[in-house]
Amino acid sequence: MDDKFQFYLPPVTPASPRAPGKPAAGRKPEGPSFDQVLDGHLRGRQQLQFSRHALNRMESRGIRFSGEEMSRIENAVQAVQGKGGRDSLVLLGENALVVSVKNNTVVTIVDKDSLKGNIFTNIDSAVIA
Repeated sequence: MDDKFQFYLPPVTPASPRAPGKPAAGRKPEGPSFDQVLDGHLRGRQQLQFSRHALNRMESRGIRFSGEEMSRIENAVQAVQGKGGRDSLVLLGENALVVSVKNNTVVTIVDKDSLKGNIFTNIDSAVIA
């Protein structure tokens, strides 16, 4: 039998050029960068992150945290983590932060003007920082 197979091999073309380290068009990177995650693991403790929603809330309401306040928030989150909490309400001064302890991420922030009448759901703990 002289059956011969013919294979069609389409030509190989290079992918469209783009700058290294930049995301593909139309997609935005989400979450912390690889460097941030690696640095957190090397230090033995992941740095507290802020969700895009929390950052937008902070910017629109003019909320800023000093280094000392950030330290208090991080200590409060560690204390909740030590007690087995997963989602916590952290009260700091006139602000309330909802934190995903598992992800070490501030999910949202509520300022003093929005606190009255606000109901916090899906939390299993609360701490005053």
